[in-house]
Amino acid sequence: MSPQLILMEDFASVQEAQAGITKLFTRAGKNGKFVRVMRNQKPLGVLIPNNLWGSLVEDLEALSSPNYLKSIEKSRKSPKSDDVSSGQMKKMLGIE
Repeated sequence: MSPQLILMEDFASVQEAQAGITKLFTRAGKNGKFVRVMRNQKPLGVLIPNNLWGSLVEDLEALSSPNYLKSIEKSRKSPKSDDVSSGQMKKMLGIE
């Protein structure tokens, strides 16, 4: 299971980005995070390492697929999901 997006955020100042953008990308890629660049406590933009960007693009493409959305809708309507408790589902998915 992937972490929540808010937990994947790191911060850097404009000066840090100007001084070592490669270092920021390397650090972000190793930590699986993106970097919000700030100036005077205001966000300017986001640096996203390529591995995270690829994952986000893949997710967006899946979410734009009519077949994928239909399978989600079908799954949500399936009565079988009501027969399994959240604890059982976590165990089945190996989350616990």
